[in-house]
Amino acid sequence: MWDERYGKEGFVYGTAPNDFVAASVGALKSPVICLASGEGRNPVWLAEQGFAVTAVDGSQVGVEKTRRLAAERGVDVEAIHADLAEFDIGDGRWGGVVITFGHLPPALRAKVHAGVVRGLAPGGALVMEAYTPRQLGRGTGGPPVAHMLYEPDDIRRELRGLDFERCAEIERSVVEGRGHTGAASVLQIIGRKPG
Repeated sequence: MWDERYGKEGFVYGTAPNDFVAASVGALKSPVICLASGEGRNPVWLAEQGFAVTAVDGSQVGVEKTRRLAAERGVDVEAIHADLAEFDIGDGRWGGVVITFGHLPPALRAKVHAGVVRGLAPGGALVMEAYTPRQLGRGTGGPPVAHMLYEPDDIRRELRGLDFERCAEIERSVVEGRGHTGAASVLQIIGRKPG
């Protein structure tokens, strides 16, 4: 599905970074890993800000577009094609983890989030934005089924072990290419690993 979506002309979600990532960049430290990184807009922008960045996505087409975008912008991004169900984030090695609109089925999401907590170095932070169930029916982005959308209480539980500097459900305009455009209900997270 994602190879087909990303295989079309241009960038589905644009080439500019997610607004929340850009606004929250001060929470991150190098190295940063971007999970479900799509076509590379966030990892490439983070590399432009001076971070050492790894991007991981399950779409080979998305990974190739990430590499091309990084080359066009003159930055280095390690782009890895991997299924998040099998990818090992490692232990205590990341100063930052970024996930934007990386909607996963609940069991896999919980596994990935446990890996994020384990993978962050002490003092490292997760910056994440995702759609909530209040997004259903808007037609402005996100999965069309409730179980793939994120409730604040579920995410707090899955990210147990992080201190939340932000965990807020808000309504905002999301304008990111043709894939996300319009009023949206989103959950914004900044979670920091103690230490």
